[in-house]
Amino acid sequence: MKSQYKSVYQHATKLNGAVEDFPFGPEAQVFKVCGKMFMLLAVEDKPARVTLKCEPEAAVQLCDQYSSVSPGYYMNKKHWITIVLDGELSTSLLISLLDDSYNLIVKKLTKKDRASLVN
Repeated sequence: MKSQYKSVYQHATKLNGAVEDFPFGPEAQVFKVCGKMFMLLAVEDKPARVTLKCEPEAAVQLCDQYSSVSPGYYMNKKHWITIVLDGELSTSLLISLLDDSYNLIVKKLTKKDRASLVN
């Protein structure tokens, strides 16, 4: 759904230290914090897809519960999930999963990098 893509995109741009990049070409928007990816948006796909970092246990539960959630496409399938933005998941759940992905990456940053995000 275009509105879900827009909501996810806009939320990602507001996260502290988030930077948009296109390392895989114009069809894949990558969002990073301190050089570490926390989200990939495949905007050329119809419907669009978002790939997010996820705790392994939560990833299994989400894949079991929702047909639009699968192990991360072209990613470590234990730690990443890909979600088809077809409306099956609510926008609020997508935003929550995006926040979780961002926080998982921030948690693994160096102390110095985490401190730089506070400012």
